[in-house]
Amino acid sequence: MFILPALPYPLEDLGPYISSDTLEYHHGKHHAAYTNKLNDALKDYPDLFEKSIEEILINLNDLVPETIRGAVRKNGGQFYNHSLYWVSMAPNAGGEPVGELAVAIKDQFESFEQFKDQFSKAGATQFGSGWAWLSITEDGSLEVESTLNEDTPLMHGKTPILTMDVWEHAYYLDYQNKRPDYIEAFFQVIDWVSANERYLKAKK
Repeated sequence: MFILPALPYPLEDLGPYISSDTLEYHHGKHHAAYTNKLNDALKDYPDLFEKSIEEILINLNDLVPETIRGAVRKNGGQFYNHSLYWVSMAPNAGGEPVGELAVAIKDQFESFEQFKDQFSKAGATQFGSGWAWLSITEDGSLEVESTLNEDTPLMHGKTPILTMDVWEHAYYLDYQNKRPDYIEAFFQVIDWVSANERYLKAKK
């Protein structure tokens, strides 16, 4: 069965940018619910528990029976997206990219400031619920985009290395309807070290 991943930091350690109340509610209620519903959808197909969530989402039409495909897409997508979201952040983080990822961002977007502007716009202009992403495309370039609801670039042949949740439950307790304020706060907790590690792994 899929297991809700533990947060990689104490609930209070992303403050003041993201509160412990938000993390407790977001991780302990929302992510936990998606995990439980994913397991419930797969309960009659134990062979699928031997696959990683990435394998399932990439090969959804081939691996998952049509009768449960919608539930697996929805809850599996949310399980994967949230799992990446937690490790996209860290206490005492923020700042600018590091390592080879820093070089790649400068090459692709001309500067960190232009990347930040594009990524922020992807999150701010996503209508309704969704996500903002930094991914590696099949040709090895970097791409910023947004997706709706549970969708992930993984389903379209890309490898996500950073994501920001822009569903209201990610920020409403702290910022009410002020999504741009939350987006600015997110940049104060981005874990660029782990993002660089994912970039290097994806490049291989």
